[in-house]
Amino acid sequence: MALIPRLELRQGQALVMTPQLQQAIKLLQFSNLELATYVEQELAENPLLEPDDEGGDGLDGAQSEAAPEASQDDGVDDETDPLEPIDFAADADPSFPDNADLDVDYDNLWNADSPFDAVGGGPQPTAFADWGSGGGSGFDTAGPSLEQTLSDKVSLRQHLTSQLSLMLNDPVDRLIGVHLIDMVDESGYLVGDLAPVAALLDCGVERVEAALAKLQQFDPAGIFARSLAECLALQLRDRDRLDPAMQTLLDNLDLVAKRDLDALMAVCGVDADDMADMMAEIRALNPKPALEFDQVAAEPITPDVFMRSRRGGGWIIELNSDTLPRVLVNNRYYTQIRRAACSREDKQYISGCLQSANWLVKSLHQRATTILKVATEIVRQQDGFFAKGVQYLRPLVLRDIAEAIEMHESTVSRVTSNKYMATPRGIYELKYFFTPAISSSAGGEAHSSVSVRHRIKALIDAESPRQPLSDDKIVALLGTEEIGIARRTVAKYREAMRIPSSVQRRRAKASL
Repeated sequence: MALIPRLELRQGQALVMTPQLQQAIKLLQFSNLELATYVEQELAENPLLEPDDEGGDGLDGAQSEAAPEASQDDGVDDETDPLEPIDFAADADPSFPDNADLDVDYDNLWNADSPFDAVGGGPQPTAFADWGSGGGSGFDTAGPSLEQTLSDKVSLRQHLTSQLSLMLNDPVDRLIGVHLIDMVDESGYLVGDLAPVAALLDCGVERVEAALAKLQQFDPAGIFARSLAECLALQLRDRDRLDPAMQTLLDNLDLVAKRDLDALMAVCGVDADDMADMMAEIRALNPKPALEFDQVAAEPITPDVFMRSRRGGGWIIELNSDTLPRVLVNNRYYTQIRRAACSREDKQYISGCLQSANWLVKSLHQRATTILKVATEIVRQQDGFFAKGVQYLRPLVLRDIAEAIEMHESTVSRVTSNKYMATPRGIYELKYFFTPAISSSAGGEAHSSVSVRHRIKALIDAESPRQPLSDDKIVALLGTEEIGIARRTVAKYREAMRIPSSVQRRRAKASL
C-alpha cells in the first residue's frame, strides 16, 4: 500500500476542559480561606478587577446572569437572590425555638441527656446575626485578636538544645545530640535507627548509644524514649521507683492493656495491694512527655452556611456573607485603557483580562448558588436529625442529593468538601451528613451507620458493671429494634469509638 499524503474529515465528540471550566471546578472545592487567597491573587494580577468595599449582598450585579435555575424540589425560587435567606416548611415540626443555642460540643451527639434531644428543649441563646466578623478596630471598641492573646512558648527543640550545652561537655556528644534532637517526634519519642547517625558522624553505634543515655536524662522525664515501656521506665527511674517488679510490669504492658491483673500478679510476684499501687503509679505517668511543647493554636472554623429554625416550623438556610469574596469588574477603566491601547498585543491582553474577570465573577456566583442548593437539600433530607437527634440521622449518599438538585455527583462531592454549616446542634462539615445505610431486619427503612453507633454506645453505657454486654448480645438487642447488623460490624463500630471489649470492660470496672 502506497504512503501518500491526503486530507480526511472526521466528526466526533470530545469533552474539552477550557480554562474557564477548570476555574469553575477549582473554585467549587475551595474552602473559604483558599477562596479568599485565590481571589486576592486574581485582584493583584487582573487590573480590571477591584474589591467591592461597599459590601451589598456579597455578589456583583453581573453575577445574576450566571445564576442556575432552581429545580422544583430544591426550595429555591428563581427570582430569589442567592444571599437572601431561603426557607421551606419541614414535614416535622422542629424541636428548637427561633433563638436556639448553638452547641458546638461534638460529645453532645452521644449524650442521651442532651437538652436538644427533648422536644422543645434547649437553652435560649445567640442569634446568627451576631456572628459577624466584628468590625471596628479602635482601642475602646474592640479587644485584642486571638493571635495577640497567645503567649510565646518555647519549642521542644529549643528546650532540648538549651540543655545540650549545659549537661554535655564532650563536643562529640553534643554533635550527636544535635542529630538525635532532630529525630524526636512531637510526642517526645526517638524515631529512626541509630546506625545512620553513627555512619554519618563516622563513629561507633556504641558511642551514639552512650550519648543517647545521657540525653534521656533531660527534662521532661521520658524524653528520647524509643518505646512506651522505655518512656515509662525513664520516668520511674527519675522518681527512683524502678524496682524489679515494676520493670517486669513494664515488660508486660500487653497484660496491662488487657487488665489481666491475675496474670500480672503472677509474673511480678506481688499481691493485690502491691499491684494496685503499681497500677496507680503507672497511671500517674505521662505517655507523651513532649506534648506540652510546640502547641499549635486552634483556628476556629468559619461556617459557610447558617441554618436556624423558623417560626411556625421549618428551617431558614442562608450563606455566610463574610466568607463570600466581593469583586467587581471595572468597565469604566476597561473603556479607558481600550481606547488608549495601540498595539494588537495590548488589545489582546486587555480583552483577556476582561474575559477572565467576567468568568471569575460568574464562577463565584455559580459557587455560591450551588452551595446554597446543596445545603438546602441536605437539611430537607436530614430534617429528623436536626429536629430529634442523632438517632434519626438518615443514610444518605451523594447520588441522592445530586438527583434532587439535578446535578452531577462529582459536583456535589466538590461542594461538600471543606464546607461547614452552623446548625442548632453544632457546626458540621457537609460531608458529615453522608453516611452508609444499614438494612432493617424487618424490611423497613434502612438505618444510618452513625445512628447505629449511637445506639451501640447507649447500650454499653447502660450495661451492668458485673455483666457487660458481649458483641453477640448487642447484635441480639439491636435485632429487637429491627437493626440487622453482623457481630464483626458491631466490633468494628465499638473499636472505632475506642470502647474496649466486654472482657476488658469487666476487668476495668473490677479494678476500680
